[in-house]
Amino acid sequence: MDLIRHLRLFIVVAEELHFSRAADLLGMAQPPLSQAVRRLEREVGVELFDRSARQVRLTAAGALLVEEARELLAREERLRAVMGRVRDGELGTLRAGVPPQTPARTLHALLSACAEEFPGLRIDLHEVDPAEQVRLLGSGGLDVGLVHHPVDDAGGLVLGPSADTALGVVLPRASRLARLPEVALHDLAGHDLFLFPRATAPGWYDRTLEICRAGGFVPPSVRHARNPEFLLGLVASGRGVAFDDGRVAGKEPRAAWRPLTGRPLILRISAVWPDHSAHPAVHHFARIAVRAVMDDLPARSGGSGAPAVDDRARPWSVVYPPGRPTAP
Repeated sequence: MDLIRHLRLFIVVAEELHFSRAADLLGMAQPPLSQAVRRLEREVGVELFDRSARQVRLTAAGALLVEEARELLAREERLRAVMGRVRDGELGTLRAGVPPQTPARTLHALLSACAEEFPGLRIDLHEVDPAEQVRLLGSGGLDVGLVHHPVDDAGGLVLGPSADTALGVVLPRASRLARLPEVALHDLAGHDLFLFPRATAPGWYDRTLEICRAGGFVPPSVRHARNPEFLLGLVASGRGVAFDDGRVAGKEPRAAWRPLTGRPLILRISAVWPDHSAHPAVHHFARIAVRAVMDDLPARSGGSGAPAVDDRARPWSVVYPPGRPTAP
């Protein structure tokens, strides 16, 4: 027996104390309604209505059941509402991966927006290299991630919304190339390159070197630096160059960032999740995460897709005045 349905019918009859009026309100014939009430009485083992008089009245058991039934039906409504929010991705826990170099401002914007829009959703954030994110997404260890293109072994994954940014080159400020408004890849010939370890994002690593070779830059040596601050320190010491979107270089007065001619290096970051049994909140997270990434990108100028270069009124201009001799 569908207890919830029978209780709903019983409540209407109990409120009307008239089977015919209750049937009209329910949009059904009176005989099936009377049969449903009789079946409920057999199920609970007591009579719910006193039918001996001309007017239908509740028995003591019926009056008690009215209160219990209302409370039960209210709980059922709450349960359905909660499950609906779970279905829509507004409740529960979402295991999400982000690259280790994700800026603190981006993470703050992401978590704050998720908390504001979906306060019942808990974001279990993990700092994971893109290649490891792909593995964990495939094995069920993560629900959603943010990875660099091209995505290796993307079979079984959905590539969601993405954010693009043009990378420039980070140079020692004393380098002659730092005096140029922009730098071509072939201008970097002879410089060592500092790059993230290949294992963290093999596809993007190989693509970067491929674009460098096509542009006339084959670095004598490729050295690996996982931490952006460490990478910046190596560049500032004059040991080579690196690629960045301009945010890291701005922290170090002994380094300079310049856009690359033609904007050949475009870093694309996508939200990614399994194409089967996807967590209901992945679409919410993907939308918010990509918006947070895009909002934190450096300011653009002239629609070039690269951060504006402006060294005016910088404290390091005292240390490196415009006329100072520069390194080759």
